[in-house]
Order: sequence, then structure tokens, then C-alpha cells
Amino acid sequence: MISAVLFDLDGTLADTALDLGGALNRLLAEEGRPAVAYERIRPIASHGARGLVELGFGIARDAPGFDDLRLRFLDHYEDGFCNQTVLFEGINPMLEALAARGLAWGIITNKPMRFTDRLVPTLGFSVPPAVVVSGDTVGVPKPDPRPMRYACEAMGVQPGACWYVGDAERDIAAGRAVGMRTVLADYGYIADTDHPETWGADWRIQSPLELLALLPPKQV
Repeated sequence: MISAVLFDLDGTLADTALDLGGALNRLLAEEGRPAVAYERIRPIASHGARGLVELGFGIARDAPGFDDLRLRFLDHYEDGFCNQTVLFEGINPMLEALAARGLAWGIITNKPMRFTDRLVPTLGFSVPPAVVVSGDTVGVPKPDPRPMRYACEAMGVQPGACWYVGDAERDIAAGRAVGMRTVLADYGYIADTDHPETWGADWRIQSPLELLALLPPKQV
């Protein structure tokens, strides 16, 4: 039985890489450093502010000044977090098909509430999410399983009756930790250095609409 499908946001529902990259390159320009090409930014976009600062500045997360750069990156993202962000092709038809089957859907993202709460309403979802859980909603982000449990409690469903779709290792780990079936979005932000075949997803899809073919026969 399946009652709901939950999704990551960046790289799974929405293509946010251009706006994230824009914030990084504005910060780099401010520091007198060269811009990073989009082709290098896209595979790292799901790693959030920390991953992008690592990429742009070539420093480790425990380096002096790293957290200041991260906070400044977020300020630049604040200035353009919905300029070029759009839903991936096929998202709305997929959500409409889920709704037609009586399945609820929701979002569990590591993006902070300061962005999620304003970005999600601008994306044009044809079916509104039943729940939106941000990276700081419960005080800890994925791969900690608490955001997953919180979403299920808010929707009134059991984790075992949910699927989770995401494009990062932490997505699959968090879903598996609470007993959800997991789907890896191969169309998302996966780097050449990643090894998704080791992450343990139940299924992998090349486009959002491929999810529909994985669903069990319609329940009556």
C-alpha cells in the first residue's frame, strides 16, 4: 500500500542550480575571484551553501572564514533565489497523476525556511503540497530521519506507506532510515564523482514522469 509520495526540492522538483550558481558567482566577484562555470556548479547544487562555497573557494568546511563565506553566500542567494528557478519538465503532470490516484504529496528539503517558504508558492505547482518540511523545520536536516518522521506525522501517514524521491545520497539514506521506499532522481544534481549505485535506492528514474510507471496498481 502507498498513501503518499514525498520529494526533495532542489534537483528533484525544481531546477535551482542557475540561481544558486548566480549567488556563488556574485560572492566570488565580491572577493575578486573568477566565476565558476555552470557546468561545474550544477552537479554540486544539491550540496547547498556549504558545498558551493567549497567548490568556489577550494577550502574545507573547517577552514578559517568558511562560515562567514557561507552566510554571505546565503545573503546573495536572498537577492535572487527565484530569478531563474523553474520546475523540471513533467513535474505538474506527474503530480496531477498522483492526485488522480488519491495519493498525497509533500516536500522534504534541506533548504532553509527563509527560502523554502517563499520559493514554493512561486513555482506554480498545479497540485499544492500537503506538507513542506525545510532543513531547519525540526532543527536538523537530512540525512537525519527526523524531518521524514515529522512530514509523515503532519500528513497522518505511516513512513512505510510513503515513497521518497530525491537526487542525493542523504535523501536515500533518510528515506531508508524510516522505512520508506526510495527513488533516485537521476535527472537531478549528481556529480561524476558520486556513486549512486551504492546508495541503496529501490528504483532510479530518468525523468519525473517515469515515477508513474513504478506505482503499484491503483487501489480500489
